[in-house]
Amino acid sequence: MTKDFDRRSVFKLGAAAGTAMVVAPQIMTRAAYAEAPQRPEVGNAGFHRFVMGDFEITVILDGVRPGDGPYPTFGADQKAEDVEALMVENFLPPKRMVNQFNPVLVNTGNELVLFDTGMGPDGRAAGMGQLTRRLADSGYSPSDVTMVVLTHMHGDHINGLMEGDQPAFIGARYVAGQTEWDFWTSPDRQGTPAEGNAKAVQAKVVPLKDKMTFIEDKATVTPGITAMAAPGHTPGHMVFMLETQGRKLMLTADTANHFVASLQRPDWEVSFDIDKAQAAATRKEIFGMLASEKMPFIGYHMPHPSVGFVEEMGPGFRFVPASYQFMV
Repeated sequence: MTKDFDRRSVFKLGAAAGTAMVVAPQIMTRAAYAEAPQRPEVGNAGFHRFVMGDFEITVILDGVRPGDGPYPTFGADQKAEDVEALMVENFLPPKRMVNQFNPVLVNTGNELVLFDTGMGPDGRAAGMGQLTRRLADSGYSPSDVTMVVLTHMHGDHINGLMEGDQPAFIGARYVAGQTEWDFWTSPDRQGTPAEGNAKAVQAKVVPLKDKMTFIEDKATVTPGITAMAAPGHTPGHMVFMLETQGRKLMLTADTANHFVASLQRPDWEVSFDIDKAQAAATRKEIFGMLASEKMPFIGYHMPHPSVGFVEEMGPGFRFVPASYQFMV
C-alpha cells in the first residue's frame, strides 16, 4: 500500500511539475511585457547626512556634469593611452567621465556652516545648481545658514552665492582666504586666462565684501573648524579640519579633482590647477597625512556622497569610500 501511495504521489508530482513548466513561461512572458514605466524625472535625494561627535555633517550633491575625459583634463603631460589604461584598470570608461560637485553643510550646534555653494542659477539649465533645493529637502532653509566658507573662488564654488542680484543665504556671514581674495580681485588678472573667473568673482563675491571675514593659514573659523593653506589649485586654496570629541575629518575641497587620476597619480597635471607643480606637491602632502593618520575626508569632486579614506598605493593613493564608520 505504501509503494502504491508513493508511486501515485510521484505521478502527481510529475504531472504538477509538467503543468508548472507550461504555466511558468506564460507568467514570465506576461511579466516581461508588463508596463512599468521608468521615472527619470524623479531623482535621488541628493544629500547624505551623518554625525561625527557633536557635528552633524550633510554632503549635498549640487549636480553632475558628464563629459569627455579624463584625458587631457587630467594627465595632459602623459600619453593619452596611459590615462585611458588607468581608467580601465579601475573599471571606468576610458574616454568619458562625470564630474560631481559636493558642497558640505556642518551643523556645529552653534553655527550652520556651508562650505562652498555650487553652480547656482547659471548651472540649472544643465541640471546643476541644485544646492538650495536639496538643502531644503534635507530639512534646512538657505536662510538657516549662518556662515558660508569659501575654500577658493572658482566658479563652481561661488556661483551659488547669489540668486540674481540677491544673496542666496540672506542670514549668513562669509569667510574666505585673504590670499584668494587678493588674487582674484587684482587688476593683474585682466588679459590673462584667469580673467573670466575674476569677472565671476566680481559678480558673485565682491557684492558680499561687507559681510566677509578674510583669513590666513591656521585660522579658527569657529570652534572645531580650522583652516589650512593648500595652494596650487589656486593661490589661496584652503582645506578645513573638523575636530569634535577627539575625532577628525578634513574637507579637502579641490586638492584632488578625480578619485582615480588625481589620487593614484598625484603628479599628473590637472588643467584646473593654476600652479601645477605646487598642486601636485600639495596633493602628496595632504593625502599622505590623511593616509598615515587613517583620517576620513570629504572631497568636493569625489563620487557622492564623497566621504572616504585613502591608503598609500604605488606612486599615489587609493580612495576607499566610507561605509559604516560613522554609524558606530
